[in-house]
Amino acid sequence: MRRISPLLLTLVLAAPFARAADRYSAARALKVGGEGGWDYVTVDPAHGLLFLPRTTHTLVVDAKTGKTVADIPGQTRNHGVALAQAADRGFITDGGDGSVTVFSLKDYKVLGKIAAADDADGAIFDPASNKVLVACGDAGKLVPIAADVDPKGGKAEPAIELGGKPEFLAVDGGGRAFVALTDKDEIAVIDTKAMKLIAKWPTAPGGRPVGLGIGADGKRLVVGCRKPQKLLIMSTEDGKIVADLPLGAGVDAAAFDGADALASCGDGTLTVARAGADGQWSVAQTVQTRKGSRTMGVDAKTGAVYLPAADFEAAGGKGRPKLKAGTFRVLVVERGAE
Repeated sequence: MRRISPLLLTLVLAAPFARAADRYSAARALKVGGEGGWDYVTVDPAHGLLFLPRTTHTLVVDAKTGKTVADIPGQTRNHGVALAQAADRGFITDGGDGSVTVFSLKDYKVLGKIAAADDADGAIFDPASNKVLVACGDAGKLVPIAADVDPKGGKAEPAIELGGKPEFLAVDGGGRAFVALTDKDEIAVIDTKAMKLIAKWPTAPGGRPVGLGIGADGKRLVVGCRKPQKLLIMSTEDGKIVADLPLGAGVDAAAFDGADALASCGDGTLTVARAGADGQWSVAQTVQTRKGSRTMGVDAKTGAVYLPAADFEAAGGKGRPKLKAGTFRVLVVERGAE
């Protein structure tokens, strides 16, 4: 009888467990409740918190228990939250009046408002410039706001004209920002030290880019496109499309979890893309979430993926379906949760 080497036996036995550890599945749901819709999710890994814009107010939620830690009032149509930890400040975009609400990360009290531009939407903190970058869709501008701005009388810095409608954005930490221009099928590249537009990269074969995330090494972007529906992997060196993969309908967010590229879609799917040993990317998994769970936040520390969800009334007429009272929750998807 041929003997099997101990090393080969170990690899054979370990293979199923390695595959299971790489698979994502829904682990639990955080029951949050409360009024309002939602948009972007911001995760604070250091403090285990989620920041959830709810149209007219923003919830700060414990990522383990779902308990509301704070409720920040005073918005009209909020979208996203950017955190400037060193300045102990948070910034909430408000597309209703084109402003940014500044609040304290110590006690969550509102400190003031800064005027940005029409349709203030996605926002992110850029450590290279120590500024919050605000994507203003209808205005077609990127508005920088200093982390230490005077919240009562201060102003944003001169806006950068993008020549298209920005959605979400990502930064590499070294002085470049990448902005999805949804109406131009392009990624705009910004030098955040000089605060100027330096390049535009086409997203073909994908179109209407909205979701955008960057890998920890700063070398890859994941781009979620709505029409055609594509998950793109793009080089941050020259904008080359490394991979284009199929995607569900209604994508709104994209991010990396380690080496995995993720995209959340309103049709109730989370696409997971992964590069093989040969460097070729493929769809490794499509996780079923909830219809309407189009946005997400990824905890860079634990790898947990947080996707807002709710139950809706039966559709009738035009516009978005009405949210059922008290059903708002956050789905938690994790690797190896099965």
